[in-house]
Amino acid sequence: MKVAISTSGADWNAPLDTRFGRAAKFLVYDTVAASLTVVDNTQNLNATQGAGIQSAQTVAATGATALVSGHCGPKAFRVLAAAGIAVFTSDAATVKEALDLFQAGKLQRLQGADVEGHWA
Repeated sequence: MKVAISTSGADWNAPLDTRFGRAAKFLVYDTVAASLTVVDNTQNLNATQGAGIQSAQTVAATGATALVSGHCGPKAFRVLAAAGIAVFTSDAATVKEALDLFQAGKLQRLQGADVEGHWA
Protein backbone atom coordinates (compact mmCIF):
# COMPACT_ATOMS: atom_id res chain seq x y z
CA MET A 1 0.00 0.00 0.00
CA LYS A 2 1.17 3.52 -0.74
CA VAL A 3 0.23 6.45 1.50
CA ALA A 4 0.70 10.04 0.27
CA ILE A 5 1.17 12.79 2.86
CA SER A 6 1.02 16.52 2.04
CA THR A 7 4.06 18.49 3.20
CA SER A 8 6.44 21.32 2.45
CA GLY A 9 9.54 19.29 3.25
CA ALA A 10 11.35 16.18 2.12
CA ASP A 11 11.80 13.92 5.14
CA TRP A 12 10.02 12.34 8.12
CA ASN A 13 10.43 15.48 10.25
CA ALA A 14 8.88 17.78 7.65
CA PRO A 15 5.67 19.53 8.69
CA LEU A 16 2.32 18.22 7.53
CA ASP A 17 0.87 20.74 5.07
CA THR A 18 -2.81 21.24 5.89
CA ARG A 19 -3.69 22.66 2.44
CA PHE A 20 -3.72 19.65 0.14
CA GLY A 21 -3.94 21.42 -3.22
CA ARG A 22 -1.23 23.94 -2.39
CA ALA A 23 1.20 21.54 -0.73
CA ALA A 24 4.73 21.94 -2.09
CA LYS A 25 5.39 18.20 -1.95
CA PHE A 26 3.89 14.84 -1.23
CA LEU A 27 5.83 12.18 0.60
CA VAL A 28 4.69 8.77 -0.54
CA TYR A 29 5.40 5.88 1.80
CA ASP A 30 5.25 2.36 0.39
CA THR A 31 4.32 0.09 3.30
CA VAL A 32 5.40 -3.07 1.45
CA ALA A 33 8.84 -1.85 0.35
CA ALA A 34 9.25 0.41 3.41
CA SER A 35 10.43 3.17 1.09
CA LEU A 36 9.76 6.90 0.99
CA THR A 37 9.50 8.91 -2.24
CA VAL A 38 9.35 12.71 -2.52
CA VAL A 39 6.96 14.01 -5.19
CA ASP A 40 7.26 17.66 -6.21
CA ASN A 41 4.02 19.66 -6.40
CA THR A 42 5.37 23.21 -6.64
CA GLN A 43 3.59 23.78 -9.95
CA ASN A 44 0.39 24.14 -7.92
CA LEU A 45 1.63 26.51 -5.22
CA ASN A 46 0.67 29.60 -7.22
CA ALA A 47 -1.83 28.14 -9.70
CA THR A 48 -4.68 30.57 -10.26
CA GLN A 49 -7.15 27.70 -10.40
CA GLY A 50 -7.26 23.92 -10.49
CA ALA A 51 -4.59 23.35 -7.84
CA GLY A 52 -6.66 20.77 -5.99
CA ILE A 53 -7.57 18.84 -9.13
CA GLN A 54 -3.99 18.84 -10.40
CA SER A 55 -2.63 17.84 -6.99
CA ALA A 56 -5.14 14.98 -6.85
CA GLN A 57 -3.98 13.83 -10.28
CA THR A 58 -0.37 13.99 -9.09
CA VAL A 59 -1.19 11.82 -6.06
CA ALA A 60 -3.14 9.36 -8.21
CA ALA A 61 -0.15 9.02 -10.55
CA THR A 62 1.98 7.80 -7.62
CA GLY A 63 -0.21 4.75 -7.14
CA ALA A 64 -1.19 5.85 -3.63
CA THR A 65 -4.38 4.33 -2.23
CA ALA A 66 -4.55 6.66 0.77
CA LEU A 67 -3.89 10.35 1.36
CA VAL A 68 -3.22 12.06 4.68
CA SER A 69 -3.62 15.83 4.68
CA GLY A 70 -5.14 18.56 6.77
CA HIS A 71 -8.06 19.48 4.51
CA CYS A 72 -9.45 18.59 1.11
CA GLY A 73 -11.74 20.66 -1.11
CA PRO A 74 -14.66 19.35 -3.18
CA LYS A 75 -13.04 19.14 -6.61
CA ALA A 76 -9.89 17.47 -5.30
CA PHE A 77 -11.98 15.06 -3.23
CA ARG A 78 -13.98 14.01 -6.30
CA VAL A 79 -10.80 13.28 -8.27
CA LEU A 80 -9.27 11.35 -5.38
CA ALA A 81 -12.45 9.34 -4.81
CA ALA A 82 -12.72 8.52 -8.52
CA ALA A 83 -9.12 7.24 -8.39
CA GLY A 84 -9.98 5.02 -5.42
CA ILE A 85 -7.87 7.01 -2.96
CA ALA A 86 -9.14 7.18 0.63
CA VAL A 87 -8.67 10.61 2.21
CA PHE A 88 -7.77 10.99 5.89
CA THR A 89 -7.57 14.25 7.82
CA SER A 90 -4.90 15.02 10.39
CA ASP A 91 -3.54 17.93 12.38
CA ALA A 92 -0.26 16.16 13.12
CA ALA A 93 2.82 18.33 13.38
CA THR A 94 5.06 16.16 11.17
CA VAL A 95 4.86 13.65 8.33
CA LYS A 96 6.09 10.89 10.67
CA GLU A 97 3.46 11.68 13.29
CA ALA A 98 0.73 11.69 10.61
CA LEU A 99 1.91 8.34 9.24
CA ASP A 100 2.06 6.83 12.73
CA LEU A 101 -1.50 7.97 13.45
CA PHE A 102 -2.67 6.59 10.09
CA GLN A 103 -1.05 3.22 10.67
CA ALA A 104 -2.57 3.05 14.16
CA GLY A 105 -6.04 3.66 12.69
CA LYS A 106 -6.46 6.92 14.60
CA LEU A 107 -7.25 9.26 11.71
CA GLN A 108 -10.72 10.16 10.49
CA ARG A 109 -11.54 9.08 6.94
CA LEU A 110 -13.33 11.84 5.08
CA GLN A 111 -16.59 10.97 3.33
CA GLY A 112 -16.54 14.25 1.42
CA ALA A 113 -14.73 17.57 1.23
CA ASP A 114 -14.18 19.25 4.58
CA VAL A 115 -13.61 22.76 3.22
CA GLU A 116 -15.08 24.83 0.41
CA GLY A 117 -13.24 25.31 -2.87
CA HIS A 118 -10.60 28.07 -2.91
CA TRP A 119 -10.09 27.68 0.84
CA ALA A 120 -7.53 30.14 2.16
